[in-house]
Amino acid sequence: MTASPETSDRIAELLVHLGRAARCESGGSDLTAAQWTCLRFFARANGSTRTPSGFASFQATTRGTASQIVKSLESRGLVVRTRSDRDGRSVRFDLTGAGHAMLRRDPLRDMIGVIGRLDADDRVRFLATLSRLVSGLADRRAAPTFGTCRDCSHFAPQRDGGYCACMAAELVPDEIDRLCAVFAPASTPKTAPQTEGQQDAST
Repeated sequence: MTASPETSDRIAELLVHLGRAARCESGGSDLTAAQWTCLRFFARANGSTRTPSGFASFQATTRGTASQIVKSLESRGLVVRTRSDRDGRSVRFDLTGAGHAMLRRDPLRDMIGVIGRLDADDRVRFLATLSRLVSGLADRRAAPTFGTCRDCSHFAPQRDGGYCACMAAELVPDEIDRLCAVFAPASTPKTAPQTEGQQDAST
């Protein structure tokens, strides 16, 4: 199939429509669309990125607006602030039990279910395409790019997790697939090194 000159326009329009359709701003919703986005962000981001400024960059909004959204979630008992062990001044936000329970009612789950019915290979290719679109748009607008450690050029896989050269820190397995604000897209995917047993089995 040959792409017409209007194909890019149609893709962009459908992406915008899909995003709006997935958002829930009806009167029966527990949270606004921005609050849902913030709650999801704190659930997916790593410790150093779970801050109002990190959310502001991700949401492409002002720090003041981001702070108000975070405070609204905090007042509802959905997130809790924790002081940094490093300097005692900066804070990160973690989901509470109520926050995790709220996410189980996330209106985005309808979209996740529809995507889950796609063929596994289609999902992998679709994710790769969307990731390139996100990175490309951020690069064009000189905006921060968000991604996971696994796909970052700062990341080096290790048998027991990984290492972030940017933060000069060891990463446990749970952190590798979390969102990071200092993400830099890697040119090729990185996989964890094989153990000796795995190497023997593959020969």
